[in-house]
Amino acid sequence: MTELLFQKDSYLQEFPARIKKVDHENQAIILDRTAFYPGGGGQPADSGWIKIDENSIPIKRAKKAGPDILHIVEDGFDLPEIEQDVNGQLDWEHRYELMRTHTAMHILCGVIFRDYGASVTGGSMEPMAGRMDFEFETMHKDLVQEIEAAINVEVDNARPLRVEILPREEAFQIPDLIRTKINLLPEGIQEVRVVEIEGLDLQADGGTHVRNTSEVGQIEIVDYKSKGKINKRIYVRLAA
Repeated sequence: MTELLFQKDSYLQEFPARIKKVDHENQAIILDRTAFYPGGGGQPADSGWIKIDENSIPIKRAKKAGPDILHIVEDGFDLPEIEQDVNGQLDWEHRYELMRTHTAMHILCGVIFRDYGASVTGGSMEPMAGRMDFEFETMHKDLVQEIEAAINVEVDNARPLRVEILPREEAFQIPDLIRTKINLLPEGIQEVRVVEIEGLDLQADGGTHVRNTSEVGQIEIVDYKSKGKINKRIYVRLAA
């Protein structure tokens, strides 16, 4: 099983590791430990490099494969030998933009759940932009402006974020831990990673986040749409 360093430290940009396997079918390297996020929960996967001595192998993305994380190598590069010591390095600009964006989505989710009691029905993101769907019967310009003002207040409030990994039984005693309409956590998962924006939001989440809402920067709601009778979509963009 690959040790998932990103679960405890989202700011880890470089890390030592050892090659445990190579997957020729998927043109991938499997390490004993990694800071590369493999994608999930709407957050895209990390990219970067694996460095062996003076050589640098570009990783176009990470991908989860059972208990392991595949580091998929760019076409045209040979796979290295197993049991070599390496250093992994993230494309930090890409990762940090996704961290800011993911936290922005939690701010949006927290404000809407607190102020309107609406559950999330879906969402996705890319660096500095994303969309989230909620159980709203109606959505209009004044409401959207009200939501935008409220989420930016929470950015300015500079709320700290905290991450914990809890036993499943303990985690599910937390009220409203699952903010999505459907519980997406498989029964077999015995530990639940919980991300808290202090005083605003607390939910099960596997992705990477900034340490404080002030790092997110200004959030703009750029559009909204109806996706069904009680399903409304909000699009956001972050300031550079």
